[in-house]
Amino acid sequence: MTEAKQTMRSKTAPVAEIGLLIYPDCQLSAIYGLTDLFRIAGEWSGEAGRRIRVSHWQAEGDDIRCTWDSDPGEAHQLSHVISPPSLVMPERMQSSPATADWLRDRHAEGSTLCSVCAGAFVLAETGLMDGRRATTHWAFADQLARRYPRIKLAEEHMVLDDGDIVTAGGILAWTDLGLTLVERLLGASTMLATARFLLIEPPRSSQRPFAPFVPRFDHGDDAIRRAQHHVHANAGEALHLSELQEIAGMTERTFLRRFTAATGHRPNSYLQQVRIAKAREALEQGNTPIDRIAWEVGYSDVAAFRKSFQKLTGMAPSAYRQTFGIAPATA
Repeated sequence: MTEAKQTMRSKTAPVAEIGLLIYPDCQLSAIYGLTDLFRIAGEWSGEAGRRIRVSHWQAEGDDIRCTWDSDPGEAHQLSHVISPPSLVMPERMQSSPATADWLRDRHAEGSTLCSVCAGAFVLAETGLMDGRRATTHWAFADQLARRYPRIKLAEEHMVLDDGDIVTAGGILAWTDLGLTLVERLLGASTMLATARFLLIEPPRSSQRPFAPFVPRFDHGDDAIRRAQHHVHANAGEALHLSELQEIAGMTERTFLRRFTAATGHRPNSYLQQVRIAKAREALEQGNTPIDRIAWEVGYSDVAAFRKSFQKLTGMAPSAYRQTFGIAPATA
């Protein structure tokens, strides 16, 4: 870039300012990665002044102060604030009333609040996510729902744009959020050019391919647990509701109510989850033909298996194997 062009860019106001919030034990690689991503996007925008200003903000006592700025000396006008992932589990994250107040003030001034992964817990402290749809890492979704029951969890999404609040899922979903904001601020062509340069995919839509089925056995209902064990041991067989009722020793109505309360799924949905989990493992670990996998996990109709697999994972079985398979390809 020529000296004259650099001078012209420095005198042109950026299209937006994105503030990155540094809180205790946050993922600093996300802070610096987003800083670099937005700078690279500006380089690829192709127009003088088409760039994003980035600033870092950190608590100092009861104040939140700017600790770094790509455009120092100019008055701040934050269009977006991003709460990055945490390196510790949500139960160990430190709450900060000062941070929550600062975020509420920025939102009131017009900033769009964003979070990545467990950063959603930081935003949730503001109360601004109550009644709103939001996503977080699939492993933290239940905990977020219990702690903040007024949030409408939609953890299957990788990025959920609710206008003035944008949430992203997994711990590396900062790339998806960053590219989403680049597309919004600098256009689709710049977003794609940035993704190509960084050798990353454009924003992904779903966490479902990455989220395993994690059954609950610690619910305290021994009768339902016996039925669950039977499902896991015999998932490849034809199972009927009456068989599970008998194992649990309950009427149909009572069994359905207690099974759903204990596991979070109705019996048929639970069985489907178990079967698809076994199919995912088979696709990851070996080269068994898909039709045979469908039969082995309990589906006599391969078309029904493919439909169920797509519904629960967001991918076709063949695409899932291509993405996650670790077995050497056969000749």
